[in-house]
Amino acid sequence: MLVAVVGPSGAGKDTVMAGARMRIGPDRRFKFVRRTITRPASAGGEDHEPLDRDAFLQRRDAGGFALWWEAHGLLYGIPRDIEPDLAAGRCVVANLSRGALADAASRYPLLVLEITAPPAVLAARLAARGREDPDTIAARLAREAPLPPGLRVRRVVNDRSPEAGAAEVAAALLETAAGGDHPD
Repeated sequence: MLVAVVGPSGAGKDTVMAGARMRIGPDRRFKFVRRTITRPASAGGEDHEPLDRDAFLQRRDAGGFALWWEAHGLLYGIPRDIEPDLAAGRCVVANLSRGALADAASRYPLLVLEITAPPAVLAARLAARGREDPDTIAARLAREAPLPPGLRVRRVVNDRSPEAGAAEVAAALLETAAGGDHPD
């Protein structure tokens, strides 16, 4: 099953996913995906495979991505090598865009793991990053990005400590691997 991690900026997705991955350890039921992004590695944020736009498009055109999308002026890709893991029944965990969910659901068994937080928590976390001014943060928080209808969704509200969020996400992933969130 593909577990698509989504959520607004500031929800703490990368932090709680890293903590959950540490809690789960080397459990072979899971594959955590490293995305390919047309962003330099030095730009910070999640660990990703950096590619320039031309190299990304060449890989895409050669069938190298199971899923890909464009957002915020960048290209994002999930490598095709997830497919043997999915076929073997592993939980493949990948950070996806909401805009890629319908495509993902049409190709793979899918569970959406939505990590979110209340607007005040999101605003405080975005402000702490220091990358955006208050008006840009307010505009980002006002932007609505609903999930496509008909998807199986598990929601985690990450408004406590990173450890508590990681524990809840790890529990959700372990339950999924045990068959608790598999489609009928």
